[in-house]
Amino acid sequence: MAVRAPELDAACAEAVELAHSAAVAQAGVIAVGEHLGTRAEEARVATHYFACDHPGYPGWRWAVTVVRASRARVVTVSEVCLLPGDGALLAPSWVPWSDRVEAGDVTPGVMMPTPDNDPRLEAGFTGGDAARDADPAEWQQTRAVVAELGLGRERVLSPYGREEAAERWVDGDGGPHNAMTKQAPGVCQGCAYFVRLSGSLGRQFGVCANQFSPSDARVVSVDHGCGAHSDVVEPERGDDLPRPVWDTITTEQLLFD
Repeated sequence: MAVRAPELDAACAEAVELAHSAAVAQAGVIAVGEHLGTRAEEARVATHYFACDHPGYPGWRWAVTVVRASRARVVTVSEVCLLPGDGALLAPSWVPWSDRVEAGDVTPGVMMPTPDNDPRLEAGFTGGDAARDADPAEWQQTRAVVAELGLGRERVLSPYGREEAAERWVDGDGGPHNAMTKQAPGVCQGCAYFVRLSGSLGRQFGVCANQFSPSDARVVSVDHGCGAHSDVVEPERGDDLPRPVWDTITTEQLLFD
């Protein structure tokens, strides 16, 4: 069944000057241009459209809705707003903060909460999500034991979290797929400065402890490499320097009577 369009009220249609004045009062420095047309919204309700001449709002238009009460002759302004038209310059679509944050965005003073359903984490020894509620009786004794052993983390990395981290580290600068590794004399697995991680990630990753390496204090894979490998030694040691001809270092203390 087709819906019948509302008829345009004659008094509302003639209220062009009223609508224009309302738009000018609302616009401020944003200029109001020519009248573009009128559309009936409901019975005795219509919207007048005016061009927006401000160069910062191309394609936008002013919309002024006017209304006439039942059995009344006076038309009043209901709403004034600026609406985008065809080809209008629009702001980018809203992206949630959780989707906009990127690696390295956490700076001093920035808090980044972890979602309750983060797939990278799973319940730890203290009951995980249940530990945030009122303590169940069965968990009180367990909490006391794990607290004494130092195992009181609420959540730990899940298998998915470990796999995701491993893929990211392998594809990063500390992995094997880069020019540094291709030109290295050896890989980290055989380097004395390579300190393995604990747990399952330690089978593939460790931390570099060579202050002269570009990877110092960073996670590197066992098949990563750089030019500061511990097996690279100088072919010969430097010669011992002779004593100086003129000694400018030794001092003597003179005693005066």
